[in-house]
Amino acid sequence: MKGYTSFWNDCISAGLRGCMLIELAFRGRITLEAGGMRRKSLLSRKVICKSDAPTGDVMLDEALKHIKETPTPETVQSWIELLSGETWNPLKLHFQLRNVRERLAKNLVEKGVLTTEKQNFLLFDMTTHPLTNNNIKQRLIKKVQEAVLDKWVKDPHRMDKRLLALIYLAHSSDVIENAFAPLLDDQYDLAMKRVRQLLDLDPEVEAMKPNANKILWAVVSTFTK
Repeated sequence: MKGYTSFWNDCISAGLRGCMLIELAFRGRITLEAGGMRRKSLLSRKVICKSDAPTGDVMLDEALKHIKETPTPETVQSWIELLSGETWNPLKLHFQLRNVRERLAKNLVEKGVLTTEKQNFLLFDMTTHPLTNNNIKQRLIKKVQEAVLDKWVKDPHRMDKRLLALIYLAHSSDVIENAFAPLLDDQYDLAMKRVRQLLDLDPEVEAMKPNANKILWAVVSTFTK
């Protein structure tokens, strides 16, 4: 890891906010309102705060506070836009989570996953946060690769929920191909084919299956529709 994200990748900000909403759902803090008799779509259903108990993570708690205190509930798609500052409504700009990448990096520095360096980019110096141990990144990449190759199970509901979310959001953030770059050509083609199979699933159908996490599928719907 070079210690910084690509200057040209503008998908990561929204992807990170999607990650945070999914994590809050996994921790039982938020859910979607009921679909009702008319079966409202995932993208039209509002996010509801189930519990405002602190998560122990500053940014998750900040996002949860916004969700709890908003006077009118918003959809998952709206929250991704609000938290990333991509809103035209000046009255809702205060919902933006600022400096998320930098704060995540500092959090990982405190945990010993990253370190801090100064790097020269011709006209300016920039603080970067390279990995302290590249094995951490390689283990994560291997888990993603195995999920769509040797350990492929076809049914997303039998996959580890965080790994499933990671695959979807890595694709939405335009970084999934980086994880597959070291593979042989036939492995790469198979991995991308199976990611495509996941992307082709209908989130509305998947969200109705037993024990499905509706926030997860609403986030998926936001990025794939």
